[in-house]
Amino acid sequence: MTTVFTSETVAAQDWPALAAELDEHGHALTGPLLTPEACRAVAALYDDADRFRTTVNMARHRFGSGEYRYFTHDLPEVVAQLRAAFYPRLLPIARDWAERLGTPAPWPDDLVEWIARCHAAGQDRSAQILLRYGAGDWNALHRDVFGDMLFPLQVVVMLDEPGVDFTGGEFLMVEQRPRAQSRGSSTTVPQGHGLIFTTRDRPVASSRGWSKGPMKHGVSTVRSGSRHTLGLVFHDAA
Repeated sequence: MTTVFTSETVAAQDWPALAAELDEHGHALTGPLLTPEACRAVAALYDDADRFRTTVNMARHRFGSGEYRYFTHDLPEVVAQLRAAFYPRLLPIARDWAERLGTPAPWPDDLVEWIARCHAAGQDRSAQILLRYGAGDWNALHRDVFGDMLFPLQVVVMLDEPGVDFTGGEFLMVEQRPRAQSRGSSTTVPQGHGLIFTTRDRPVASSRGWSKGPMKHGVSTVRSGSRHTLGLVFHDAA
């Protein structure tokens, strides 16, 4: 599969603004990452079963409705390139969050080394995801747990065009606020753009310093059409 993506596409994003948005809201929308042609090529991979290690029926597990597939470690070039390009840009944010929260920051500078550490700890299954939702499908609010070796940020890339290929299907996030009601948000991710979001928590300032702000994410009901997204995860699964 050919693609025009280069690592400079990720490097050219406004990273100070993205970091500030992640601090404030726990998620941040990037600019364009993939062309419409590249998006369609990645979405078309869903029907090539040999590229995936397993398929999850969401209704069967009461995760919502829809389906997703985990890639094998033999990732398509564009998926591997996107993941490798994002990791060094997200790493300073992850380390900053860990410092504020007083938690370990076990992530080395090199993604390959970090994944090797995941495998040594028993997390040796690919966690890169391709998701497909049809009309009536949705994803329940949840926090991703793949094992103890955890990177605190991940990225979803929209592969279809909202309002054209599908309607509904907004990305949802809900923040659990201490001693207060939860706060929710919805984001329509344009085709080819990415949404960076916290895997589980973000640092929240309080009178006693910094504390964890638990967050959940999901997808609202797709009202019509078909919605494909690529999920980039920066650790492997147990």
